[in-house]
Amino acid sequence: MRVILASSSPRRIELLKRFVPGLEVVKPLWETRIISSDPAEVAYLTALEKARAVAGRFTEGVVIGADTIVVVDGDILGKPRDASVARDYLRRLSGCVHRVITGLAVIDASSGKEVYDYEVTEVKFRELSDEEIDLYIASGEPFDKAGAYGIQGLGGLFVEWIRGDFYNVVGLPLLKLYLLLRRFGIDLLKLAVGSRG
Repeated sequence: MRVILASSSPRRIELLKRFVPGLEVVKPLWETRIISSDPAEVAYLTALEKARAVAGRFTEGVVIGADTIVVVDGDILGKPRDASVARDYLRRLSGCVHRVITGLAVIDASSGKEVYDYEVTEVKFRELSDEEIDLYIASGEPFDKAGAYGIQGLGGLFVEWIRGDFYNVVGLPLLKLYLLLRRFGIDLLKLAVGSRG
């Protein structure tokens, strides 16, 4: 069965290609912003809308949508639009525990069957100096990432501990996705092992 990722995230693409050699990637053309007081609902409904935007362009295949947000003190920190916002985000995260929430949605394009869920991981940042924040911003890494950091890159230097799925913080909770896809008859483990044979 065709597996289609509704994303332009290099991190999600790289992760999923480890398991799905024939992965198709389509950037979702979707502009609506989900408004909700529940951050988890924002994440999974955004993931669902991304998947729907792509699934409507296919007659067969399973489409995966994902959306990751960072939540601190009840506020959602998205991708920073400039250095000033990135600095503000990183100062808010400094020394604090925050939650990373990734919404996942899977749609069978032929039947229209939809499932969605979300994963939550807690992350503790150590105290950051202004110099560290400025250096990190100068690296350019914060600008395409929710919460202005990437745990798999230089941002990993700031993480004191995590509680939950590491890959959720990267942007694609693998266990949750594995379980959702099995409901569509797709086994990521079998696909990955079969591609190596």
